[in-house]
Amino acid sequence: MAKKKLIHFTENLSFKHLFQPRYSDLQPQFRLKGRWNRDFFKNDHPITLELGCGKGEFTVGLALKEKTRNYIGIDFKGARLWRGCKTVEEQNLANVAFIRSRADHIEQLFDEGEVNEIWITFPEPQPGKERKRLTAPVFLRRYQRIMSPNSIVHLKTDDVPLLTYTMEILKEFPVEILLSTENLYGEYRDEPVAQIQTFYESMWLEQGKPIGYVKFRFRT
Repeated sequence: MAKKKLIHFTENLSFKHLFQPRYSDLQPQFRLKGRWNRDFFKNDHPITLELGCGKGEFTVGLALKEKTRNYIGIDFKGARLWRGCKTVEEQNLANVAFIRSRADHIEQLFDEGEVNEIWITFPEPQPGKERKRLTAPVFLRRYQRIMSPNSIVHLKTDDVPLLTYTMEILKEFPVEILLSTENLYGEYRDEPVAQIQTFYESMWLEQGKPIGYVKFRFRT
């Protein structure tokens, strides 16, 4: 397994659509901040982020369905990102990029108003570490700053306490809840959000585990 990871890490260096900035590359900001469309995607399409994208199957699934948007998956685990990068290469997708980074650094990666949509898919629930949750106030304020007006944030999770926590935190922010459910596939199976599943999501569904979902936008 260690040898396989090493091979993946080496191959990651060859992917033109994978960015692995060091901390020094983010000071004071990443070179593509405010320039993702102009310098990388070469278009003016809206940008969607997936935070904690893992192997990138959700990011790629979205990109295959909607070619007139640009998609960027962010995860800190390089071995996971290899799979998504490989799929992008195999599918010859021009509207996908990946960044190996922590979500804490999104304000060094993206300019104010540069992002048009965010997906938070099955993040670590971080029990007992609320400040590290990707729906904690510190993260929500970061999302507000990099998102354009009326942009939408999605959360999919199998963790009921995390969903409950998120709904309570959102009361402190100027948001409009567009949809919320503790059982996405029981209540909204026909919604577009239910059409793409991650590997683990499919596994949990097979086990009969409900998937929670909330869709909201910040009011201007």
